[in-house]
Amino acid sequence: MIQHSIQPTLLACSLDGLRVLDLSNRFSHYAGKLLADMGAEVILIESPTIGNSIRNKPPFIQDRKDIEFGIPHFYFNTNKRSITLDIHKNEGRKIFLDLVKTADIILEDYEPLALSKLGLRFEFLQEINPKLIMTSITPFGQTGPYANYAADDLTLLALGGLLNIMGFEDMQPTQAAGEQAYAMGCMFGAVGTMLAVLETQISHMGQQVDVSIQECVTLALENSAQSFDLEKKIRVRTGNSQRYAGSGIFKCLDGFVYVFAGGMAASRFWKNLVEWFKIEGVKGADELVSPKWQDLQYMHSEEGKQLFETIFTAFASDKTMAFLYEGAQSRRIPLCPVNDSQSILENKQFISRSFFETVLHEDSGQTITMPGAPYQLSETPWSLRKLAPHLGEDNQAIYKELGLTDEMMASLRSLGVV
Repeated sequence: MIQHSIQPTLLACSLDGLRVLDLSNRFSHYAGKLLADMGAEVILIESPTIGNSIRNKPPFIQDRKDIEFGIPHFYFNTNKRSITLDIHKNEGRKIFLDLVKTADIILEDYEPLALSKLGLRFEFLQEINPKLIMTSITPFGQTGPYANYAADDLTLLALGGLLNIMGFEDMQPTQAAGEQAYAMGCMFGAVGTMLAVLETQISHMGQQVDVSIQECVTLALENSAQSFDLEKKIRVRTGNSQRYAGSGIFKCLDGFVYVFAGGMAASRFWKNLVEWFKIEGVKGADELVSPKWQDLQYMHSEEGKQLFETIFTAFASDKTMAFLYEGAQSRRIPLCPVNDSQSILENKQFISRSFFETVLHEDSGQTITMPGAPYQLSETPWSLRKLAPHLGEDNQAIYKELGLTDEMMASLRSLGVV
């Protein structure tokens, strides 16, 4: 994998010219990254003493517990700038208001009313900058009986309803790794922000974008609500079990594959799979041509599912994921490997599109591989222009822009403001 040097892109980025003041400290780091990666100037505003909370979040590069070595910080803060500023101090708020005059967007995840208590409510900030957009990403939104409740990713998956269908049917619900609820809130926060930007170009007036992570999670329930509404059935956890014979996760020689060749939506693939079994001389393949396999009730039965699993496992036990995937693709059978981290890095599709970026973490001297962008824009391409910033590394440039002298900066540092 090629190591990329970090250089300013020569082509324009989609969001060039937008300035974002990023007050993220709990949930919304990824939203700022999405905007920064598209070319917005995202200024991460951090505590002068401890920085942003994500800097102290493990795991750490080389297991070194240092604010510049956190892997979440290294990923979520790429392409951002960093200044230190304590907006809880009067002097800090004055500087922040000067920054607001220059900004297009504020991104924040404070508790509802917390900024208002600091005298920084949106209505007041909009008087200073009428075109200002404030995107607030919180667990339950700015209003409602839960608005001021504390929550974490697991809480939000549960209250949004998604946790109930995650995991195995005969076990307690299982949380997905990687704080998926937060990621959902950030993605919808970035989308909502861009909708507000488009409106501002027309009306020349900003607005507050109020994102409820709970509501974002509920949007990920697929057809759960419709199932209850139309069939009066509550979706249940299925884990890696078959919902219908022929659809599920099965073990093979070097891992697992997912197959979708049975059930209401997949019955058209059944014949192709059975024909493959026959070509390979799989024991029991002839049993799968019986008319009962066209009966959804039998396909849903434990007998049907167990018989198919026995036949498929015997077929796949000595075959690799790659062999099964390529064979299924050539026969129009929905089957894919269950990739682990190594398989993802070695995947030829990712490699062909240069999806992963390998860069140098200069403080440790270690190369790090990270995902790039899952989109390619022909005229305004994504680029990794800048690695995650050191704490306050842009203080001099940004504060000089506001007219602060070296003497003023020294005084503010002594007061713990910057």
